[in-house]
Amino acid sequence: MKRKRLQLMVALGAGIALLLASVGIYAATTVPDVIKMNDKAYKKHKKPIVVFHHKRHQDDYAKKYPDLYKNGCGECHHDKDNKPLKNLKAGDKVQRCIECHKIPGERPKGHGAKKLTKKERLKYHAEAMHYNCKGCHRAYNKKYKPAKDKKAPTTCKTCHAKK
Repeated sequence: MKRKRLQLMVALGAGIALLLASVGIYAATTVPDVIKMNDKAYKKHKKPIVVFHHKRHQDDYAKKYPDLYKNGCGECHHDKDNKPLKNLKAGDKVQRCIECHKIPGERPKGHGAKKLTKKERLKYHAEAMHYNCKGCHRAYNKKYKPAKDKKAPTTCKTCHAKK
């Protein structure tokens, strides 16, 4: 009798441990609805932090504008050769942008700054973000010609808004 009780307790403990581990794995791979684009690689941000509405882009906009989301999640998430990751599902692990676009901030500008190729510019984290986000936003604005208050943001102040 004691042995069956011990086996039951061990099985119950193992079941609880498995449940907790699976919840932890799920929580680690879920994407927040809203992401503050505040990366620790930046020592000090010069502009207010961009707030990205992942759920709104993933769910609402992708369904409403499928022609702009031909590659699904791959519109933003890509491999090292800049090929869209088309088969991503909610919960799949993806690299953070800074892991490949390693130089924090924007490319040097102004008098005396070296002219960089697109590939060289995209090594800068902010340049990669700007290129990806602004490109899609401009395409949306051009194609759908929304009212002024419905336009996708394409300027510094509209994305880096003071809260």
